[in-house]
Amino acid sequence: MNGEIQQQQQRGAVLLEETFYIFNKKKTVYRVKLTEKGLSLQKESNGNSKSETIQLDDIVGCRCMRRKRRKSESCVCRPMTPGRRTGIAVVEQNSAEQDENDSSVYLYIYSYLLKKSRGVKSSTFKRDKMTITLRFRSFDHLEDNMREAQRWRLAIKCLIRNRPVPPVVLLPRDHLDQDFIAEIPNSGEERRLLVFVNPKSGSGRAKEIFERRVAPLLIDAELPYDLHLTQGPNDARRFVRQRHDLTTAYSDIIIVSGDGLMFEVINGLIERPDWESACQLGLGIIPGGSGNGLAKSISFAQGEPYSQNPVLVSALNVVKGHKSPMDLIRVETKSLVPDSPIKITYSFLSIGWGLISDIDIESERLRAIGGQRFTVWSLARLVGLRTYRGRLSYCIAPGYRSAGNGPLLRRSTSENEAINNMSNGTTNGFNGNYRSQSCHEDLSAPLSLPIDKSPALRKRLNSTASSISEEFSVLEYEMDGEVLGETAAPDNNNPNGSRLRLDSFYSAKSRSSAFYSVAASSYHSLTLPDEQSPDPICMYGPASKLPSLTQPVPSNWTVIEGEFVMVHASYQSHIGADGYIAPDARPDDGVIWLVVIRAGASRSQLLQFLLGLSSGSHIHMPIVEMIPVTAFRLEPENVKSTGHITVDGELVDYGPIQAEVMPGMSRILTR
Repeated sequence: MNGEIQQQQQRGAVLLEETFYIFNKKKTVYRVKLTEKGLSLQKESNGNSKSETIQLDDIVGCRCMRRKRRKSESCVCRPMTPGRRTGIAVVEQNSAEQDENDSSVYLYIYSYLLKKSRGVKSSTFKRDKMTITLRFRSFDHLEDNMREAQRWRLAIKCLIRNRPVPPVVLLPRDHLDQDFIAEIPNSGEERRLLVFVNPKSGSGRAKEIFERRVAPLLIDAELPYDLHLTQGPNDARRFVRQRHDLTTAYSDIIIVSGDGLMFEVINGLIERPDWESACQLGLGIIPGGSGNGLAKSISFAQGEPYSQNPVLVSALNVVKGHKSPMDLIRVETKSLVPDSPIKITYSFLSIGWGLISDIDIESERLRAIGGQRFTVWSLARLVGLRTYRGRLSYCIAPGYRSAGNGPLLRRSTSENEAINNMSNGTTNGFNGNYRSQSCHEDLSAPLSLPIDKSPALRKRLNSTASSISEEFSVLEYEMDGEVLGETAAPDNNNPNGSRLRLDSFYSAKSRSSAFYSVAASSYHSLTLPDEQSPDPICMYGPASKLPSLTQPVPSNWTVIEGEFVMVHASYQSHIGADGYIAPDARPDDGVIWLVVIRAGASRSQLLQFLLGLSSGSHIHMPIVEMIPVTAFRLEPENVKSTGHITVDGELVDYGPIQAEVMPGMSRILTR
C-alpha cells in the first residue's frame, strides 16, 4: 500500500480530500483537495460549480487550534444582532483555556494571495492575508477529530517545505491508530532563526516592526527564533564572529534594519575561521532603516509588490526560506596616508564615490526623518556641486559590449510590469527559469519542476473582486457528504461507534490571529556568554585573483582619468527603496554595474538624473555611462578632498579602492 501512495505523490494525484460546508448555506458544499500543487476549493451550489486554488507558494503555515472556553454569562438569553457574525475565540490545542466541552479541532491555514488593489485604476498589486479555517468534528471524541486535522496539517507542512509527505499520513482512515502521529518524523525543516534588530535604525521603529508585524507571521509559520537587540555599531558583527555554535544552532540570520546591519553581519561571518560554512546560512532582511536597497532588490527580482507592503513581502521571503545565491564583492581599501595598511571588506550592495555617497553620508544628521533625508540633502548637494579628480580602471564583464552611453541590455520599466510579466510567465528572476500557472488549473496534473537547483517561482495572480476563499470563514468537516441534525443519534453502522458530524450554529471570521504565544522563541535580547575567548580579528574569505592594490592594474583593463561628479558601483538593482540605479542587475549575475558621470554635467541634468533614479530612466541620459564589469579600481587624486567613499553606505578611508566579484558566495532567503 505504501508503494501505491508514493506513486500517487509522484503523479501529483490528490493526497487528501474532504467535504465541508458553511452553516448558513445549507445547499452549498465545498470539496477541498490537497495535492503537491496546492489547496483546491471547489464550491458546489444549486448545480453550479466554481473552483479556486490556493497555491503552496502562497501558504506560510497551518496550526491546529481549540475553541476557547466561554466566559460565564449573567444572563442566559442574550440579544443577537441579525446578520452579524461573531468570531470564535481559539487557543493553542494544549492551552488550559480550551473548551473541554467542544471536541472540535480547527485547522487554521495561513496564506497570502497576490491580488489587485481595490479602488485603484492603475495596475497595482498587493499581498492579502487569507486564513482558511477547517473545522473537524465528525467524531464525538477529541482524539479522533485531532487525528483527522493533524493528517492535513502534517501533509501541508511537508509540502510547503518541499519534503515528501510520510506515507502513514495518507493511509485510509480505518488503517490509522491513535498513535500514528508519533510514528511520523519531524515534518518541518530544522530551522531556527537568529534575528538581529537595530532599535536605532532609520526612524527608530525597527523593534516595533518586528514585534507587531514580523513575530506574528513567524508564529503562524511555527518558526522558532532568538532575538538580539544590537547595542551599538559593530555589535552584530562581533556577535556572529564570536558565537562558536552559530552554524549549528541556527539555519538563518534575519536582519530587521537597514542595509548597514547586513554589512556588519556579512563581514562578521567572513571573519570566522569556518567562514565557508557560515556563508551558507540563509540571510534574510526586513526593511527597518532608511535605505533598504537589498530588500527592495530581492522583491523586485521576484516580481513581488514591495511598495504596497515592504515589511510583509520581505517577511514572507524569510518564512518561505528558499536559499538563493548572492554575489559578494571583495573590496580592498587603503588610506592616502603613506604606509597605511590595506583593509579588506565584503560588500553586497554598492560602492560609491562622489555625489550619491556625499548625499548618503552627509544626510546622517537628518536620520530622524527617515528616507526623506536623501531628498532634502540631494537639493543641498546640487547647490554646492562638487567634482573629484581621479583614475577609474575596470575589466569589462564577459559577454557585454564596450562601455558607452545609454542602455546595454533589456530594461524592466517598473515593478508593476515585472508583476504583469510574472502573471504571463515571462518574469526573469535569479536564474531566469520562473514561470506562471493558472489559478484554476487541474490539480491532478503532474507538477513539472525545472532542472535548475533553485525552485521555479510559482506565483499566481488572483485579480477577481471576490473569491471562493473569501466567501467562508469556517468549513465544517462532513463525512460521506451527509448532514445530520442537532439531535442525531450514534450511527450503529459506523465502525467507530460514534455519530457523524453535528450541524453548526455559528461561524467565525479569522482574518487575523488572536494568539500571541512565542512558544520556543523569545523577545528577550540574546547575549554572548561571559567566558568568550579573546577576539583576534582576521578577515578570511577566498583569495583575490587581482594584483594587489599597490600594484599596477592588468594591461588589458580600460583606464579613464579625469574629473568626475560621481562613480557608483552597484550589484543590486536598487540602492534604496526609490533608488532604481541598475535595472539589469540581479543578486547572482556576477556583474558590477558602474554608473559614471563625468565633470561638465549641469545642475539641471543632475537633477533629472536624481529624479530618474526612481524609475530607472536615468540610464538613457547622455551624461550617464553604464559599464558592466567584473572588477574595477578607483584612485582619487586629492588627499585633502571633502568627498566620501562608501561601501554599502558605510564610510571607508578616503583613498584607492579595488573591488572584484565573488560569484554566489552567500545565500539570501527568497520565496
